[in-house]
Amino acid sequence: MNKSYEIDMCHGPLLKQIIIFSVPLMLSGILQLLFNAADIIVVGRFTGSDALAAVGSTSSLINLLVNLFIGISVGANVLFGRFCGAHDDKNASETVHTAICTAIYGGIIMIFVGNIFARPLLELMGTPQNVIDLSTIYMRIYFIGMPGFMVYNFGAALLRTVGDTKRPLYYLTFAGIINVIFNLIFVIVFHLGVAGVAISTMMSECISAVLVLRCLIHADGVLKLSKDQLRFHKDKLIKMLQIGLPAGLQGMVFNISNVLIQSSVNSFGSIIVAGNTSASNIEGFVYTAMNSIYQTSLSFTSQNMGAKNYSRVNQILVRCLVVVSIIGFVLGFGAYLLGNVLLTIYSTDPQVISAGLIRLSIVSASYFLCGIMDVIVGSLRGMGYSMMPMLISLTGACLFRVIWIFTVFQMNHSLFVLYISYPISWILTLSAQMICYLKVRKHAFV
Repeated sequence: MNKSYEIDMCHGPLLKQIIIFSVPLMLSGILQLLFNAADIIVVGRFTGSDALAAVGSTSSLINLLVNLFIGISVGANVLFGRFCGAHDDKNASETVHTAICTAIYGGIIMIFVGNIFARPLLELMGTPQNVIDLSTIYMRIYFIGMPGFMVYNFGAALLRTVGDTKRPLYYLTFAGIINVIFNLIFVIVFHLGVAGVAISTMMSECISAVLVLRCLIHADGVLKLSKDQLRFHKDKLIKMLQIGLPAGLQGMVFNISNVLIQSSVNSFGSIIVAGNTSASNIEGFVYTAMNSIYQTSLSFTSQNMGAKNYSRVNQILVRCLVVVSIIGFVLGFGAYLLGNVLLTIYSTDPQVISAGLIRLSIVSASYFLCGIMDVIVGSLRGMGYSMMPMLISLTGACLFRVIWIFTVFQMNHSLFVLYISYPISWILTLSAQMICYLKVRKHAFV
């Protein structure tokens, strides 16, 4: 491992290290989002609003299906960070090989899951009939690239654990350029529509995975990936699952509530679906910026717990909360203020823009609350507590939204009533998560 890419998370000025760590991570996340944004923009501009709605209507469902494995990558991050902080090279190396095995086999499983269940799940969501065929095509092609998607995310999580957030950014930059170029070629030149953007996204994800694997194979020390040692280590897998499964299940259930909300949006017709798609894609950039601070909190906390620097753990949380609040408020409220301009990138249809502005005014403007909630969860998971924040999040956010959809929304069937469930659920959940953190730290810091 090239030491110039590493960050010493256990010593030195915290705020400076947090910024150095999180900025490349933020850019990486934004670039990864651009894969989907490029799809949406190209089909919206060159194919039409039906294609735009078709691609957008799959996002919640795709997230639902992949979140379990993304959660397990969080478990790999925390476990690897603990061993690195404790300078336990043998167990750290075994964690690396177990994580990559999990990514490869998990990606293969998701190829079959996505292709078998794409159409039935889209029908269950109430996807409009004029776009469901296109949505199915997009999902089935997209899921062929799942091994690449998984390997990149697990590999990048391992690199982040030692402070290397730069090389994943470089890899995504290269893959992102490939994605945009082939989007334009497949859609404009070959007129492949949603199939074309799905193929280009699949290709770009496989390229980023190959680059990450190459990095790990040529790394030194605990990060070095060896073909001869590539196997599951049962004790590491169990520990990864203990931390990661609750995170993954939380992500899945969160997306069940989002799927229900998407189904509710679908009931308003394809124009509203297109507006919601455009607005939620813009919000995705805000969320990704805030999520980089969540991942910073997770990585810094896990390493300092391994090194038994308990007083530093509290300092990490405070600084991450300040940073995420500023990022969330500035970007979230800014996205609403510039909504007309930003939404025009996705569609020039005035009805689509109007529908998108409704969502931005409610969800995006209050998005900083979601960032605060996630950072607290990151600290708890970094401390090794994954089940408790999962239960709180499922109750305070997911269950609340489900109840809201089947009660309040049914009584007042409007977009405002549907979207306002987001900020209310964030306030409830972050309050409970903070109480949880204050209680568990007494037991963790021993």
